Amino acid sequence: MTTVETLLNDPDSAGVWNLVPDRSTIAFKIRNMWGLINVKGRFTDFNGDGQVTGKGAIFGRLDVRTASLRTGIRKRDEHLQSADFFDVERFPEISIVVTAVQPTTGSNADLRATFSIKGVTAAVPLPVRVSVHDDGSVQLSAKTEVHRAQFGLDWNRVGRSGQ
Repeated sequence: MTTVETLLNDPDSAGVWNLVPDRSTIAFKIRNMWGLINVKGRFTDFNGDGQVTGKGAIFGRLDVRTASLRTGIRKRDEHLQSADFFDVERFPEISIVVTAVQPTTGSNADLRATFSIKGVTAAVPLPVRVSVHDDGSVQLSAKTEVHRAQFGLDWNRVGRSGQ
């Protein structure tokens, strides 16, 4: 097993690494209806890359097209893409920028990341698990919690954003 620290300090790992969209998934789950129902969805159009310096530092960026949001229900997708939520006309992308990594244990690490959603940029903790495959590719798996209100995504039943 390759540890994150070993991978970061390996000169052979240095360089630009590109996200492969057909081998990647950006998904979300939101508790809705007073926390009784989970709404699941995904974004289908995104790209990104990262750079490993070979001396323990990383930098990266992921851009997600908000209009590519899919939940499986067209009317709900249209509402989520409207000005009530993501406002895809004014804010066509969500950007995630990674500026540092802190290896934790084994193949786990914490990334220093900022999310930019609807014109608001904020730091969001991004713990990841790193897997190195036999073909030399590297897989990052991350799961985090985003507080919707922080990014203006807190629409309520009355039809306006909460305060």
